Amino acid sequence: MHWIDRIGRHLKLRDLHILLSVAQQGSMARAAAELAISQPAVSKAIADMERAIGLRLLERSRSGIEPTAYGQALIRRGLVIFDELKQSVAELEFLADPTAGDLRIGSTEGIAAGLLPAIIERFSREYPRVHLDVAQAVISTLHYRELRERSIDLFIGRIPLNFAEHDLQADVVYDDQVVVVAARQSKWARVRRLKLADLSREPWILPPTGTLAGSIAAELFRASGVAMPRAPVTTLSIHLYCRLAASGRFVSLLPISVLHFGGHDRLLKMLPIKLHRQPRPVGIVTLKNRTLSPVAKQFVDCVHLVAKSAGKRTDS
Repeated sequence: MHWIDRIGRHLKLRDLHILLSVAQQGSMARAAAELAISQPAVSKAIADMERAIGLRLLERSRSGIEPTAYGQALIRRGLVIFDELKQSVAELEFLADPTAGDLRIGSTEGIAAGLLPAIIERFSREYPRVHLDVAQAVISTLHYRELRERSIDLFIGRIPLNFAEHDLQADVVYDDQVVVVAARQSKWARVRRLKLADLSREPWILPPTGTLAGSIAAELFRASGVAMPRAPVTTLSIHLYCRLAASGRFVSLLPISVLHFGGHDRLLKMLPIKLHRQPRPVGIVTLKNRTLSPVAKQFVDCVHLVAKSAGKRTDS
């Protein structure tokens, strides 16, 4: 009998589920309690798997039970298996009722403050029984962690121009340019011709250095031949950007989608400053080895429809 046939006959989903629980809990006793089965049943399931595969999957350490290199490989693939099973159940539910389901979305704050509400408003009208769970995702050294851990189904937000994540795929939907904004009652809102250098002595709100947004802001000033201005406030909070800029004391950079879709154009005005145009792609990021549910595909289609409107506003 071939090795793959032996695995197919003897490796059970129940035993794989037990292995995942033991690895997560770090203890057979805790895994047994979580799964509401006896500890001998857990031990037998692990032993049966090791016997079928012919490799040791777990080993004891000072901190508890840890997977071996073989166990880690099986766990990694096992997570994919159970995730695909979950997606298949979701697809069956969608086929039974195409108007219902669940979707977990990760979004950066900039998108959540502007474009995403417009997407959700349109999507929820068409699919009122779909539950959307939106989590704020931060692009940092732990790039797309939520996607890789499968705690979200897709990520929507600004992505690097050269997207180079080998296990992820990015679907670029539009380009979100940055504009200079000030309060509508500000003296700058009444000026018809402005250059970035004219605001060099003004107090700015800018993103922190060392962030993707910060590097883009620095490049915009550099391309305009203007030194980085004094920034009494540095933040990634779009809420703070808009509230402080609307006070009339500060000027700021803001994605144009936030200005238009977030409703902030009632209090803020885009100043007539021509900035060096830079690609600022906004995209949908998903796992390459994961099948999107029908609900997720419907949501992606909705993103593209709303993004067309965003692109028209950006160009206008």
